[in-house]
Parts: sequence; structure tokens; C-alpha cells
Amino acid sequence: MASFPHLDPRNTNSLWASVLVETLVRSGVKHAVVSPGSRSAPLTMALAGNAGLEAIPVLDERSAAFFALGLAKQRMQPVVLVCTSGTAAANYFPAVVEAHESAVPLLVITADRPPELRACASGQTIDQQKLYGGYANFFHELAVPELSEPLLRYLRQTVAQAVARAQGPAGGPVHLNAPFRDPLAPLADDGAAVRLAAAIDWDMFFSHLAPAEVAQLGARLPRISPDVHGAIVVGPAQPGDVEEFVAATAEIARRLGWPVLADGLSPLRNHAARFPHLVTSYDTVLRNENAAERLKPEVVLCLGGWPASKVLRGWIEASGATVWLATERADNRDALHGRTRQLSISLSALAAFLPVAQDVNGYERMWARYEQRVRPALDAGLLAETALFEPKAAWLLGRHLPAETPLFVANSMPARDVEYVWPAGNRAIRPLCNRGANGIDGTLSTALGVAHDAGRPAVLLTGDLALLHDTNGFLLRGRLRGSLTIVLINNRGGGIFEHLPVAQFEPPFEEFFATPQEADFGRLCGAYGVGHVLVRDWAHFTELISTLPAAGMRVLELRTDRKHDAARRKQLFADVAAGLG
Repeated sequence: MASFPHLDPRNTNSLWASVLVETLVRSGVKHAVVSPGSRSAPLTMALAGNAGLEAIPVLDERSAAFFALGLAKQRMQPVVLVCTSGTAAANYFPAVVEAHESAVPLLVITADRPPELRACASGQTIDQQKLYGGYANFFHELAVPELSEPLLRYLRQTVAQAVARAQGPAGGPVHLNAPFRDPLAPLADDGAAVRLAAAIDWDMFFSHLAPAEVAQLGARLPRISPDVHGAIVVGPAQPGDVEEFVAATAEIARRLGWPVLADGLSPLRNHAARFPHLVTSYDTVLRNENAAERLKPEVVLCLGGWPASKVLRGWIEASGATVWLATERADNRDALHGRTRQLSISLSALAAFLPVAQDVNGYERMWARYEQRVRPALDAGLLAETALFEPKAAWLLGRHLPAETPLFVANSMPARDVEYVWPAGNRAIRPLCNRGANGIDGTLSTALGVAHDAGRPAVLLTGDLALLHDTNGFLLRGRLRGSLTIVLINNRGGGIFEHLPVAQFEPPFEEFFATPQEADFGRLCGAYGVGHVLVRDWAHFTELISTLPAAGMRVLELRTDRKHDAARRKQLFADVAAGLG
């Protein structure tokens, strides 16, 4: 490929973009989400013309970014985002932040004007250099396209590196800024550009380095043994390989014989048979001061990250326990700033270093006794609720969703209700969430991304404000290849604020924090051609979620009383905790 005799020089952009896209395909990229624009035309044409990946057009860049985030979350494989120059790229920012905090592999490619058209009032031009700051794992501005073999080799190497940087032990978003000179649209060349791109000797380039061995780890773990009062804490986790994650965590628990305190947004509660020491009710148990004191640990092993529970976090902080945090990420993941030592290691490698418990210790038995008392009491309290009470929706989803359903859970109260009440079971429900930055941005679009490539009907559990914040996601209805059922908790405002101290200040609480809304979701859904069902009662709800439609979108709306439910939620947990004596 030393010369390009059959290529019109005006198709330089076409060849450049074709090599870029072919590199993505050879690197394992399966999906690209593309928003319309002029400057990105070479990339769009190359993506649309390559059969090795699915190119999905999405009008709104903010919705596109969260849709791509959902796609990437579904399999933890990199998804490409492409947009034109200017403020289009700025609309990706919230999803890039979430991808960084959640270690989700996104490859953002922003088209740009060439350097000579910047900083001179040229239209649709902003400074796109390191636009996402520290939230991008890797940033690089690509060279302006040229018909040059050395530069095409550079392009191939740089794009392959970007894909690798998006994945890896410390994955996340990467950003390539791609300047193009006119002409942007390709000229007819009988496919010369695509043929040249495909003719590159790809095999001589791609290689992968094996991860470094962790040497003498066993000597560093004298406190992680079956002989101490230790607890395994598993926060929200969205592994690419759920079976591998569950198996490795189960092996760690088996070897140590420690109780496993598992967030509802981890897969563990849905594979309960693998965890004889599983604790689901820790938030309620630890609200009892006597129980919290008796259960004080000596060592805590956190796998991946901390659950949302303030009660649990406060208990760990107050305990003074030695904390080990196992994660393959290299950045600091300990928001507690405690006596924490971070192990940058895979869970399967960690398990191999641990001793094997010969018997269940007394500390585990103590946790088991509390779980055996509190879990049935919580279940009985929820079963007795006849009114549409917010946490009961999460509880029933855990009991009645079809096996292996992908469940995307919105932030604020839905995520917390899942942590509070999601039951242990063996239905292999796969919880997904945006718990990296914990925002409500792009909730619907992310869930649609999950549903699009899930291979089975998916569900979104969301509050009203999170859904209203992302109604542009409904524009994706016609593109959705899968099925999404949206369970909407409509309490006409921000229910989570009812649990914060600011709720005491009225005014301005209701207007500025609860931000009540009066949206008619039936009409809103009708405007987008989305099905809408107003849930009558719990029997109706159970029927609707037990069998999910094979295709399309629908909203199941539960109208609840925000203030009543906040007070009832607190009272339920307090009553159950008080019953422990």
C-alpha cells in the first residue's frame, strides 16, 4: 500500500475514515451511535458502509450518548459515538462522566474543523481539545487526513490503542478529535477507498500483552482469613461476564466463610443459591444500635465499590475495621477515606490466594440469625401493603420478573428501594444502573440502549423526574430492536428529597427541591406512540410484569403519594429494626 493510484485525492477523507472504521471492526467494536452533521460526514459514510458493525442514527446527541452507554453496559464492550463539530460534542458530557465513573467503555469520536479554521469565528467551531477533561481515559487529536502510508499506519495504531484504553482493567471513555478538510462527502470511486482499507495487513499489527503477575500477594493479606470477624461487602456491579463475577465472588465467600452483604444492584441477590452466607437486609439490621454494635467487624473486604446505604457506610466508618478494596481499576475508589488498602486485582486471582475455612465461624452465624429474622419481617410488611407503596414495586419485580430479565434501575429512590427490599432469589435477573456519577441524566436513553441489544425483554424502574429529564429518549422508539417495559413511579416530584434534612424547610422545600410536576404521562406517551397502562392495584401490576412483551415500548404508571410513602418507608424499617431488641 505504498501508493494510491486508483484513488481520487479528493477522496482522502473517505480512505482515512474507512481505515479508521475498519480498525474499529478488527478491534471488536460491534456498534456505533451516530448523530447527523456535516463535518462528520466521512465518518458517518464509512460507518454506514461497513457491514462489520451496526451503525445506529440518533438525532439528539445527549440521548445518543446515553443510548450508547446502555449498549456498552449491556456487554461491557466498547461502543463508538460520532458527532459533528461544535456544541454537538458538549452534549455527550453527562454520559462521558457516567462512563468514567462506571468504567464503561465508550469511544467518542468528535469531528472537527482543521486547525486553520479554528479561533477565527468559523461557524460551528469550538475548542474541542480535551473537551471532557479528566473524565476521558485517553485523549488524542488525530492528524488531518493525508494520502500517506505512514500516516495511515499511525491512524490504525492510534485507533486500536484507543479501543484498548476504553477496555482494559481500568476501562472508561476515550476521546478522539478528528479534523477534516473539505470536501467532506465522498466522490464515486467504485469502492477504491474501502478496498484499500480492507487490504491492510492487519495481522502483523494487532497483539495483546498479558497482564503482569501479582507476586507474593498471600503475604500481604494476613488479616483476610476465616479466623477473624470479617464481612464481604459487594456494591453495585455490572460485570461484562456475570457468571465469572458471581463464580469468583462465591469462591471468595466459600474460602473465607464470611457473610456477604450484597447491594441489590449487584448480581448476587439473583444467584442466592451460590451464597449460603448472603445478607440482603443489612440496611435495616444496622438501624438497630445494639445489633450494629454486636456485629462490628474487624475486617471488611469490599469487592468493586460501596453500596449506596448511608447506614452501612456509617457502620463501617465507625467500626474502625481494616478495609481491603479489591478492584481492577487503578484510580482511588474509596469514598470513605478510611483505613483502606486497595488491591488492583481480579476477583478470581484474589480467590486463589485465600485460605479455605474449615467451618462457619460465629460471626457469620450471628449475621445469619439477623437475616433470618429481618428478611421475613420486611417481606411480611411489604406483602401487607395494599396501597401503591413505592418500595413494593421493587420488591414485586424481584419476585415476579421473568428469569434473566435485564433490569435498568434509575437513580434516587428506585436505586435505594432496590437496595432496601430486593429479595434473594435465583432468577438471574441482571441489574444495571448508572451508579458511577449517580445522576438522573439520560435514564431512558440508557435503558433503551440496554434493551436494544439485550436479546430478551428489558425493564426500566424509574421515578417521574428521571423520566421527564430524558423524554428525548422516546424518539428512539422506532429504532428499538428489543423490548422495554418502563415501570414508572409517579409521585409527582423528587421523592428522595423527602428523606433529607432539607425537607424540614418549607418554604422553599416543595418548590425548589421536590419540584412537583403535573405531567400527564398518558398523553406524553401517546405523543411518541408509546403504550401506556395506568396500574390499578398490585394484582394488576404483578400480571403486567410476569410476562413481558417481545417487542416495543410501554409505560406502566404507578401513581403514589410521595410524602406518605417517605414516612411509611421510614416507619417500616424502624419498626422491623426495633423488633430485634
